[in-house]
Amino acid sequence: MSPKADQQHLGNLLDQISQCKICQDHLPLGPRPVIQAASSARLMIIGQAPGTKVHETGIPWNDPSGDRLRRWLELDRDTFYNPERIAIMPMGLCYPGRGKSGDLPPRPECAPQWHPQVWPLLPNIGMTLLVGQYAQQRYLKDKPKTLTETVKAWRNWAPEFIPMPHPSARNTLWLKKNPWFEEEVVPYIRDYVHQHLAKRDPST
Repeated sequence: MSPKADQQHLGNLLDQISQCKICQDHLPLGPRPVIQAASSARLMIIGQAPGTKVHETGIPWNDPSGDRLRRWLELDRDTFYNPERIAIMPMGLCYPGRGKSGDLPPRPECAPQWHPQVWPLLPNIGMTLLVGQYAQQRYLKDKPKTLTETVKAWRNWAPEFIPMPHPSARNTLWLKKNPWFEEEVVPYIRDYVHQHLAKRDPST
């Protein structure tokens, strides 16, 4: 399939995803799938699921967690939200609702339904950031049991997959206890991302 055909197919698929209602009966605010992608994208970010602010705006990572993630990557909003360079596809595309200790897990129907259809249309992805345990459980083979152990073993999967903690304020204590993440892992991601995003689209 040519790059132009890839993009056309992806556009059709994104339209289909935008109308998805497979788990609407479980969504307290109703379905509003949030995804960003273009066939030329070079970086993929797979997080958990949108929060209420992202649900309201329809913009992925449009919250304080996204601010921290962009600081880690040293990317401005224009670059971050350019689908020609960065694809964003959470494990659950819609806000799942609130639980006792925070947002509920991503709906289990979502990733199996859509991820396998999107991936073949993104041939230029060179690095995928797996943000949080749900993404890591799906994509990493021989993953250690805990998030800390998984992130410490990041070299096992780099540069294809990079396991990361969620940039939520709830993980500020984790980051203080594990300074090696921002000292070792973040600079590696940042350097790779900037070099990779600077490359010209092979289709041009």
